[in-house]
Amino acid sequence: MNLRLSEKAKELIPKARIVNCIAWESSHSPAEMQLLQAADDGGRYLTDEDLQQMHSSEAASVNTAKFLRDNATDIVSEAREQVLAQYPNIAEPGGDLYPPARAEACWRDFWHFLRCITYGIAGNCTDFTSDEGLHYMNLLYQELGVPLPAMVLGLEGIKAASLKRCESGDRAKLAPYFDHLIEKLSQFSH
Repeated sequence: MNLRLSEKAKELIPKARIVNCIAWESSHSPAEMQLLQAADDGGRYLTDEDLQQMHSSEAASVNTAKFLRDNATDIVSEAREQVLAQYPNIAEPGGDLYPPARAEACWRDFWHFLRCITYGIAGNCTDFTSDEGLHYMNLLYQELGVPLPAMVLGLEGIKAASLKRCESGDRAKLAPYFDHLIEKLSQFSH
């Protein structure tokens, strides 16, 4: 089953890119910036090869980004289960994430949120978002009627699932990357 998108939604989707690599210009080489931009353009996580070329970043940050990437499926599944537990009928007929294609789009957004957070971690930049991209994502979510409380809960679930898999000593250092995106999404209009 396909999700039918309005023309407005189709126009907003390419503009709703939430990563802003410009913040990293002062701390990363042009080659590293290109790696980050190419990964974001492709909607993919940084590869092992990409991460090996992140010479300006701390090794621990690069390793954490890789670890989260490698565990993305489990992290997103855990966040999805948290949303479904809190909103048991959300993906059922009449729910905000029905039909199934709508729910799959939501879970895919969780995957992309974690991807963007790993960019911030790999780049040692907690302020990794684009205000313009977030503005367009807000408009897109309004257009699509995305259930914001469920999305914020999902992001909180991504944070919890990610941090519990990390060393306890790293959790306080990593939390701000997740909190930044949670805060930005919490500011969206309903």
